[in-house]
Amino acid sequence: MTETKTSEDDRELITLGYVPSFKREFSNLATISFAFSVIGLCSSIAMTFNTPLLTGGPSSVVWCWILGACMCFTLGASVAEIVSAYPTSGGLYTASAQLTPKKYRTRVGWGVGWLNMLGQIAGVASSEFGLSEMIWAAVVIGKDGNFEVTQAKTVWLFVVLLVVHGTLNCLATRWLARLSSGYMFVNLGATFLIVIVLLAMTPRSEMHAANYVFGAQGFDNQTGGWNNGLAFVFGLFSVQWTMTDYDATAHICEEVKRAAYAAPTAIFVAVIGTGLIGWLLNIVLILCSGPLTDLPGATGLAFLQIMYLRMGKAGALILWVPVCLTAFFLVQTALQAVSRTFYAFSRDHGFPDGGYFGYNSKLTQTPLRAIILCTVLSIIPGLLDLASPIASNAIFALCAISLDLSYIIPIFLRRVFQNHPEVMFKPGPFYMGDGIIGLGANWICISWTLFVCVILSFPTILPVTPQTMNYASVITVGVMVAAFAWYIIDGHRHYHGPQSNIRKLKEKSELEKEDEERTSQTEV
Repeated sequence: MTETKTSEDDRELITLGYVPSFKREFSNLATISFAFSVIGLCSSIAMTFNTPLLTGGPSSVVWCWILGACMCFTLGASVAEIVSAYPTSGGLYTASAQLTPKKYRTRVGWGVGWLNMLGQIAGVASSEFGLSEMIWAAVVIGKDGNFEVTQAKTVWLFVVLLVVHGTLNCLATRWLARLSSGYMFVNLGATFLIVIVLLAMTPRSEMHAANYVFGAQGFDNQTGGWNNGLAFVFGLFSVQWTMTDYDATAHICEEVKRAAYAAPTAIFVAVIGTGLIGWLLNIVLILCSGPLTDLPGATGLAFLQIMYLRMGKAGALILWVPVCLTAFFLVQTALQAVSRTFYAFSRDHGFPDGGYFGYNSKLTQTPLRAIILCTVLSIIPGLLDLASPIASNAIFALCAISLDLSYIIPIFLRRVFQNHPEVMFKPGPFYMGDGIIGLGANWICISWTLFVCVILSFPTILPVTPQTMNYASVITVGVMVAAFAWYIIDGHRHYHGPQSNIRKLKEKSELEKEDEERTSQTEV
């Protein structure tokens, strides 16, 4: 039965123009676990909780989360719809070129590919940097505040962790699948444990009133001059960074059994689960947070400081371990996903490497060259912190901006060109249709993403100085200008959009067969 399902997956991949190069070892459970892990939930909230809390205040944390989660649900569903139709390791990059007329395919594929790769590299770097900060924050708690965390310590731990993740990603697919299967349980288990323990350890008299959690009492504009409306929506930073990288699951489609069903289902379930459980976690954190003036505290992370306040040193450190493990799993899955994107882009000759990084190791059946490349590239944003902490902070916002833009482009193209004779969108098993549900979800997520990209480009603190400036939009625009300049100068020579590799591999096998025949005739 398994062989039949696998052959169906491979036939679908061949129909899309690609020869199967991976082993399909990811089961339904492993795929859903992968989707949950790449979002991160409690660790992602821990990394980004400071921004909404210290700009708009407690009620901004709570309401911006559920608002953003609802909008992210429409984006996640729209992404799942396209992934179901195009289950390849190229994900939305490959799909984008298929959803536009031929004369635009090369430039669209190039633009979406670079946006997606930029966002994913920023996601790996920011997540790993956040994990480094989380580990040092635990040391501060353990040393009762008698420990100084320097930029150098944070950066070098970040580099070591990335090397560890790069090494682990070199394992064979079956081992990656087995490891991924347990990630979800640690993620959800840690979240529910924190919720239960916080509620149990916080005296009723010290819990904040409903008006503080949900109402006007909990709004506190700490931006230094932005109006109240803008200060409030800065709270979207946490949810938008947490609930992104949906297409990471798409990038392992060629390693997933029944990919057209399993991958979109995993995305759909992970987005709904993260949105609802994340809202519960944010509400409980605010409810038990204590005085706002005491946050973020000595650790620099308000999330951990609240745990320390209510659980004590021992309890906070014990529960902080699974939170850090969740962040560790997040980077592990994100690095796996981005390496498959670079593999697909190189396979399509997007780099002037002759397909060097589009090579799969015969030993592990994984793209080792692309994994090494992505590991090295992910180190660079973290090193920026040595020069400017503000520059590295922009990487967090950059991740959400670049990834979400790369998602809405194929969604937009699918609607604009759906009746074009050169565009043949064949819906997959996960399909919302062309009625009010499908149309509504698509256009809402496009409008929302454009709005959020503007919000995430604002500096959150006034006055704007070189130290408080938000460089996310500057970096995104700069990279894309450089990418298209490269395309004009040289890229157009070797890149012609996503390309089938079936003919090339057939020609290669025929040449190898001819060489074998010549060798055997010579021996005779």
